[in-house]
This record gives sequence, C-alpha cells and structure tokens, in this order.
Amino acid sequence: MKVQLFKRIVATIAGSMLLAIGINLFLIPFNVLDGGVIGIALILNYLWEANVGITFIVCSLPILLLAWFKYRHFFFSSFPGMLISSFFIDIFSRISHMSFAPLQIHPIISSIIGGIFMGVGFGIMLRNNISTGGTDLLAKYIADKLSVNVGFTIFILDGLIITLGGLLFSPRTFFLSILTITIGGVSTGICCYRKPPREVTLPWKT
Repeated sequence: MKVQLFKRIVATIAGSMLLAIGINLFLIPFNVLDGGVIGIALILNYLWEANVGITFIVCSLPILLLAWFKYRHFFFSSFPGMLISSFFIDIFSRISHMSFAPLQIHPIISSIIGGIFMGVGFGIMLRNNISTGGTDLLAKYIADKLSVNVGFTIFILDGLIITLGGLLFSPRTFFLSILTITIGGVSTGICCYRKPPREVTLPWKT
C-alpha cells in the first residue's frame, strides 16, 4: 500500500512538472492552446495575463463540484492532481520569466515539443490512475445524459475551445493548437499503453 502511494505521489509530481514545462516553455511563447480547462486558462492568460495555474483551479471548481455529487471516486483521483499541477504551472511560469530567454525555435517545432511534454505528463499520471480533472468529467456527464460516445464528446469540447482561441487570436493559434493536442494525444496513448499479458500454454493443455 505504501509503495503504491509513493508511486502515485512521484507520478503526480513528475507529470505535473512535465505539464508545466510544456505550457510555459513551448505553448505560451507562441499563444498555443491545449484542450480542456487548461485551454480555457491559457485563453484567459493570453487575454488578461491571468495566472494559468490559479485560473485552472477556479475554472475546475464547478466540474469538481459535479464530481463530488455524481462521480465521487473521480473527485478523489482528480483533486490532488489538479492542485499539484496548478502549483507547478505557476512556479515554472515565474522561473521561466526570471531565468529563461524565449526559445529561438520555429512555432511548429515548439508546438510539437510542447505536445510531447504535456502528453507524456498526462500519460504518466493516467497510467497511475491520477487525473487533473477538467473537461473529461464534464464530457462523461454529458455523454451519460445524452447517451453519446464520451470520446466524441471530449473531441467536441476540445474543438470548441481551440476554435474559440483561433477566433480570438489568429488562424496560426488554431492550427498550432490542433497540432499540439494531436501530438499530445498520441504521446498520452503511448505512455498509457499496456502490453497484453502473454498467453502461457500449460503442459496439460497441449
């Protein structure tokens, strides 16, 4: 039990740090968005320079309230991940402003690298049954109510957020954000992939 708890703590910290690096070093310099509540927090950051981590918490509160009443297990698996991720996002924001000059790389390359960092960060946490909450829960609730596929619902919600960012900022933001969430999704899938157990043929079954 203690070993499992330790693994979850390490996974939460490691995943949160990767998210923070991806957001602050590779997405924010080029006004690139991610999907979900983080995407909403980034939009508010680009518009009014709101702290991404704090905004992430504030925007997640209604969804966490929904989780408390409808999906209690989801609340307990999401709340710590959300708090720690928010903490590291804002800490790395301050460090990057004080210590790092803007990276001199092409926006497409930055979007790809940012997507990898964020995808791996999410993947590490999901592999250990940890979540940062966000629109995944909202999508599940909508899918349950309307009897539609939850994956399709997540796709629609993320698409609306990315489209809003494109309308508010530029077509470049839209296309770079699409690239980021695509690369991030692939990276998360690779991290969460579990090799199926190899079937063993027992001697008396031959």
